[in-house]
Amino acid sequence: MNPTTKHTLRTCKKGHQYYKSSDCPVCPVCETDSKPQQGFLSLLSAPARRALENKEITTIEKLAAYSEKELLALHGLGKSSIPKLQSALEKENLALKKENEQPQSF
Repeated sequence: MNPTTKHTLRTCKKGHQYYKSSDCPVCPVCETDSKPQQGFLSLLSAPARRALENKEITTIEKLAAYSEKELLALHGLGKSSIPKLQSALEKENLALKKENEQPQSF
């Protein structure tokens, strides 16, 4: 821990205790437990995964309905996630929506 950063002890709803220096309410223990073991969401960092889950993008088909620009606009999802997502799409013979395409309806 950085001695100049104030870390506070917190307890999550499940009783896990952890230290945080930011206002982020996410319990690292719960976050590790909730990480998928397979599928495209398992390839991503926790913030990127939460960004997609919060937008209900939980299937590869739903992911294909978004463009790179739309995904990068999500808080928590950055440029390093895009190649991982594109690779997962390619394995299913899918691709991200082109910028000028209309969204698909599901």
